[in-house]
Amino acid sequence: MFSKLSRGDSISGKHVNTGFRTTKSTFPFALSEQRFDVVAPCKLLPGTEGGCQVAAKQQRLTPPQAPAASKHKGKGKGKSGNPAARVYADVRPARFSDWVAGARIPTLPMSISPVLVGTGAAIAASDPGQYHWVRALLCLVVAVSLQIAVNYANDYSDGIRGTDRDRVGPFRLVGSGKATPKAVLTAALVFFGTAAVAGLVLTILTQQWWLLAVGALAIVAAWFYTGGKRPYGYLALGELFVFIFFGLVATLGTTFVQILALTQEAWLGAVGVGLISVATLIVNNIRDITQDRAAGKRTLTTFLGTVPSRVLYIVCLLAPFGIAVWIAVLYPIAWFALFALLAALPAAIIVATARTPKEYILALKLTGLTQLLYGIALFVAFWK
Repeated sequence: MFSKLSRGDSISGKHVNTGFRTTKSTFPFALSEQRFDVVAPCKLLPGTEGGCQVAAKQQRLTPPQAPAASKHKGKGKGKSGNPAARVYADVRPARFSDWVAGARIPTLPMSISPVLVGTGAAIAASDPGQYHWVRALLCLVVAVSLQIAVNYANDYSDGIRGTDRDRVGPFRLVGSGKATPKAVLTAALVFFGTAAVAGLVLTILTQQWWLLAVGALAIVAAWFYTGGKRPYGYLALGELFVFIFFGLVATLGTTFVQILALTQEAWLGAVGVGLISVATLIVNNIRDITQDRAAGKRTLTTFLGTVPSRVLYIVCLLAPFGIAVWIAVLYPIAWFALFALLAALPAAIIVATARTPKEYILALKLTGLTQLLYGIALFVAFWK
């Protein structure tokens, strides 16, 4: 014989919990002030006082827990997605030092060196004592702002795709959960805006309005390196665009806005710094080759393989010193560019023999130092 108990039913003066909070009980075991659920009916046994034996097991219920949101996954449209539509858990506020690390300072010589070389070439072609330091400074603002902007944009785009989930290289804001994608995107847009304003001022000063198109193209190229549905950085084209924009455009553009002409010195210097910039990207991609392959990121390194990429890195890193020797025929101080080999040769050896990510990170820093020393040497050579 089975019967159902409703709220308040009692057996032999004893309250039976039926899914409501219990305040008093004379059961042989103590019930705490918690919610329970009866999962089987009460079976009444004949011959017993009150005739009841609760045959059901009582289970403690806990509030339903929503699945923890991944800091890399969420709902959004497209591969790059809308950060506002994604849910990220455990996002801890980034400190100022985290934002500085996210800007990837070791890569900034890629933007500083072209401005140094381009300005030196402009000085060499100008009358003695003639300087355009305001335009040179604006070029530096444009170049550095674009570099930082593209670094934050890469952090944002790779982070929401999940490419940085297992990254072993430099610190990433989105991938580490230190900052939300929206915050990193905002930082990128701020630096893109800074570069655009400085570029606009340069255009007004030179009255060369076609420079606006060049600036817009540079911003578009910076964004679509890893942004959009088909980023060219995922199609083995990153090195080509780095050579064009961080070599030719940055150096030649710096020279042109100062003297409204291009010189042989500017072209040679542009090729030199452009090749070192390519080497910077290659060593970065060699370090991440395993993670990029797993994430479906098709870089030139994943296409060539590790060994050919190492050879290409060494060629791109050392070939500019041949250009420096050529320049030194007319500008003897350019021989001092060979001092940059003190950083370049150890970097080449490390990349040729590296087995761990830390070694590649050290090589990346040495490559940046090589770029900076090379740019300073050519700037002083052209200036003197």
